[in-house]
Amino acid sequence: MRKLAARRATVRAITTAVASTVLLSPVFVSGAAQADPAPAADTPADQLPPELVQAVSRDLKMTAAEYIDRADRAQQLRDYAREFRSERPDEFAGAWLNPDGKPVMAVTSLDAARIASENGYQTRLTPISADNLEGSLDQLTSWIAGLPRDISAAINSVAIDFLNSQIVLQVANTPAGHVLNLPTLIANVKVVLSPGSGGPVEHRPMAGDTYISTKTSLDDPSLTSVDVCSFGFNAVDNSGNALNISAGHCDPNLGSGDQAAGVYVPNVRDLKSSVQVGNFVQAKLGGRTGLDYSVIQLNDRAVRAGMDQPKMRGANGTTVNITGTADPVVGAPICKSGQSSTFTCGFVVADRVETELYTAEGDTKTVRGFASTACTLGGDSGGAIVSGTMALGITSGSNAADAPDCREANIDLAQYGGTASLGIPIRAILDDIDVNSGGGVGSGISVRTQPNLG
Repeated sequence: MRKLAARRATVRAITTAVASTVLLSPVFVSGAAQADPAPAADTPADQLPPELVQAVSRDLKMTAAEYIDRADRAQQLRDYAREFRSERPDEFAGAWLNPDGKPVMAVTSLDAARIASENGYQTRLTPISADNLEGSLDQLTSWIAGLPRDISAAINSVAIDFLNSQIVLQVANTPAGHVLNLPTLIANVKVVLSPGSGGPVEHRPMAGDTYISTKTSLDDPSLTSVDVCSFGFNAVDNSGNALNISAGHCDPNLGSGDQAAGVYVPNVRDLKSSVQVGNFVQAKLGGRTGLDYSVIQLNDRAVRAGMDQPKMRGANGTTVNITGTADPVVGAPICKSGQSSTFTCGFVVADRVETELYTAEGDTKTVRGFASTACTLGGDSGGAIVSGTMALGITSGSNAADAPDCREANIDLAQYGGTASLGIPIRAILDDIDVNSGGGVGSGISVRTQPNLG
């Protein structure tokens, strides 16, 4: 999120030391050549807009067909891993896609490795189960929450590195970071120091486009700044309400009794003439779930303009149809859309990351999501993230938020591992919206999707 006059909230830098750890090629203990799991049918690659195909080629070094295929493989792996974990919780230790797209299962026993290998997966033996790693992560985050503010400020993020069976703690290379005394009862923690043209254009607002919002009315004579964010996925609830899912920190009235701040499509020549398309009706930042999301109830004018469609915008106004929802899987390819950087792509490098967000009011919020290497700039907050053409999450933060463009961000951050972004998983968001709806707006919410046309 970015303000025209001043920043209201800043997500602490998410460095990519996780990426340098997570994407290392593992040593396999089994898994000779075998047939890959057959990819599920999805939107054909030739239906992607040329601008997205260009971003996939530029950022991922893939063809459009390879991008769609690998996104499908990631979801097949997630489904298998969930079933495997439910049956053998003490032996499951993680799952990911290799840099070459091969699915890998980490396990703690030879028997489990044999089963996964027989089902067509490469395997890796590791000493610690996923349950134990997640238990260590919970202990560590609880310990961090009890630290004094001046000490906890030195901790940038915490993430699970399943490839190396450890917790990665990103600590600022400062005096406070150097004296951090980790609790000895929490095992397997690694500390990393880090520095504090194309297809058809649809002329209507949609995911990825800019919106602005303010605490009061645009006509307020005391108004000095507005919040600038990006629309996320269009959605609908059981009552047929037209909704849009964006970032929670984009709501200027977050935490107040009345969160119903107006949402406008900006008129850059005359902000006071901007068209209102809806209001925030729900927003969350941190708390028990660690989510960062908002729900915008769209008005009739927005619906007439086409915001009831399952689309997201990218470069030069071209669009992508959303065909379903997906979960973050380490190694899965992703692309995001946002009003500042349009289409950029990357890979999921951690499927569970926790970091701190500091608001202008001095509050600290723990935000939980997934990390990727996609470049995200200020103003992209709330924008849509897809894997293939499936909704994956909402953009929350980035280590490149203050960069003028992704080219400069990649140059400036190269020595620290490159750009990194934090996304909030869409399925977790949908579940939380439904639970907190009280049967009202948002009850039974789902992302608007369009069936595969291929």
